[in-house]
Parts: sequence; structure tokens; C-alpha cells
Amino acid sequence: MNEIYKEKYVTKIMLDMGVPAHLKGYHYLREAILLSEDDMEIVGSVTKLLYPQIAKKFNTTDQKVERAIRNAIEVSWTRGNTKIMEEFFGYSALFGKSRPTNSEYIARIADKVHLDFKQEEAS
Repeated sequence: MNEIYKEKYVTKIMLDMGVPAHLKGYHYLREAILLSEDDMEIVGSVTKLLYPQIAKKFNTTDQKVERAIRNAIEVSWTRGNTKIMEEFFGYSALFGKSRPTNSEYIARIADKVHLDFKQEEAS
């Protein structure tokens, strides 16, 4: 499927969830979701595989990528669209549960994107 269309789809999901586009973590998070959608195994090793790959692309460090993604998730979790969060993560967003980990957040969105595109290819 067209990579640009997939990137636009991920961007729409992130904006709907309330991830502010002006944060560095927004760009890192989008890249993480797109990479993970292509290879779900990468989410199992975010610190060894995913963050270094993103850091290399954006010419920064693994630690800065991790911190920026964590911040973007935290902002979207506290200020974002609770209805969308409930759809993705169940009841936890509504009942004040702690935010999902970076890898949980990335994996959940990447899985949805993967399934949605798989369904679209089948039809």
C-alpha cells in the first residue's frame, strides 16, 4: 500500500488522539508507529532496535528519542481526546489509570494500522 497514504493515516490517528504536532516526540512517535507497523517484532525491543533507528534518522540520541516520545504520550494522555483513548486502550483512559508505556502505545496504534491496511487490501 502507498507509504504516503499510510503516513497520513497514522498522522490523523495521532492528531485525533491529541498528540501535539509541535513536539519533537510527535515526529519520533509517528516514525516509531510506521516502523513497528512494518515489523511488529521491533516493538519488543524498543531500546535496542527502535529508538536507535529513529535516533539515527533524526540525528539525535536514543535517550532523547525515548524521552520525547514519553512526553508526547503523556501530553496526549492527559490532554487528548478521551473517547479516542478509550477506543484504543479500553477503560483505562477514563478511569485515571496511568498512561500506557511507550511500547504499549506504539504497539497498539501500529497494530490497528496494520489490521486496517490488511483489511483494506483484502477488499
